[in-house]
Amino acid sequence: MKFPGSVLVSLVLFVAETAAALCLSGAYRAAGDRMWQWLTLLFALLPCALVQLSLVFIHRDVSRDRPLVLLLHLLQLGPLVRCVEVFYIYFHAGRVEEPYVSITKKRQMPKDGYSEEIEKEVGQAEGKLCTHRSAFSRASVIQAFLGSAPQLTLQLYICVLQQEITAARSIFMVLSLLSIVYGALRCNILAIKIKYDDYDVSVKPAAYLCIFMWRSFEIAIRVTVLVLFSSVLQIWILPVVLVNFFGFFFYPWILFWQSKSPFPENIEKALSRVGTTIVLCLLTFLYAGINMFCWSAVQVKLNDPDLINKSQNWYRLTVYYMLRFIENAFLLLMWYIYKTDIYLYVCAPLLVLQLLIGYCMAILFMLVFYQFCHPCKKLFSSSISEGLLSCFKFLCFICKPPKSSILIDKAEVKSENSDEVQSSSKTIDSQKGNPHQSVSSNA
Repeated sequence: MKFPGSVLVSLVLFVAETAAALCLSGAYRAAGDRMWQWLTLLFALLPCALVQLSLVFIHRDVSRDRPLVLLLHLLQLGPLVRCVEVFYIYFHAGRVEEPYVSITKKRQMPKDGYSEEIEKEVGQAEGKLCTHRSAFSRASVIQAFLGSAPQLTLQLYICVLQQEITAARSIFMVLSLLSIVYGALRCNILAIKIKYDDYDVSVKPAAYLCIFMWRSFEIAIRVTVLVLFSSVLQIWILPVVLVNFFGFFFYPWILFWQSKSPFPENIEKALSRVGTTIVLCLLTFLYAGINMFCWSAVQVKLNDPDLINKSQNWYRLTVYYMLRFIENAFLLLMWYIYKTDIYLYVCAPLLVLQLLIGYCMAILFMLVFYQFCHPCKKLFSSSISEGLLSCFKFLCFICKPPKSSILIDKAEVKSENSDEVQSSSKTIDSQKGNPHQSVSSNA
């Protein structure tokens, strides 16, 4: 049975970041910065409540008679209780014979064009551990993008305004960045396991390293760009954030309305139509929060029974990174034009160049992951290089004017030239036919 290391990492990051947020808010209160204190508390407690809600929803504690567990979740101690339960199950597994086991069928990765199907017995303990790992993975994603990402942006913004990086704030920002990167990593692994649920997927260390470097560069650069822009144009950061957030929030709903599919009813049998709508809104809310800072490997599809788009769409990936690169470059240009005296000792052109190169490094690691390190790259209908090449050809085809219009323009030019030639020849012929008239006219 696999050691539940992911559960332990999620719990450590959750507890460390929450404790650091409480300590830093206390420091802001002592310094008299009430606004920074309440914002720090808000970005710390809101994801905590959402994490408790997700754990209760996945384990279906409301429909079960577990009042103590529900009370501990209300006290924001749900992850601690779940972690204790996970390790209790892990260390007591195998000591008592289980009454029944379930058999799962998984297919191996194809070798030489063939794929074998393997049957595996899964006991109750292993099934419970799998449920806990899935719950903690989703909780890590919620904690990362609805708590740690706004928190990191806020603390870096305070550092820029106060022109000071304290030890407590630097530790807190490092923890927040690690939490975001880990949440993005878990999001990638979840996307792979959901898309290729029929296969036995094993992720190698090289894949983890590529994802970690890709997400670290992408998220760090994105947060830095937003902070730099907001430090010089405080009012204009609001429409930038709102357009990004609501664009990604409504995008799955627009696709759902265009598909004219029936309203999904199979999320949870105990939920009413209103409850299902609330769950779907929270899901798209999380989807928008992820796409605000990085590419979400999981694409929401509301008309799918699993609510996930399982097709590999290279076009959407290409368009996202092209638009995000252009947006980051534009925000950096605005910062460079309107920068204030607090950046007097900063080499602005060098900083802009470093940030753009850093974002290109993120794209490079992403390409390396999909081309060489993806655990299911043998199942791709086309590689990332072929997909990008076809995307660029498609974009060039869109930008290039159609041949029909070119031919029509050429035909019009030719007809105009022929008309001019014919008219000139007629005048010449008329002059030859009436020489006296031409002489008199010249006179």
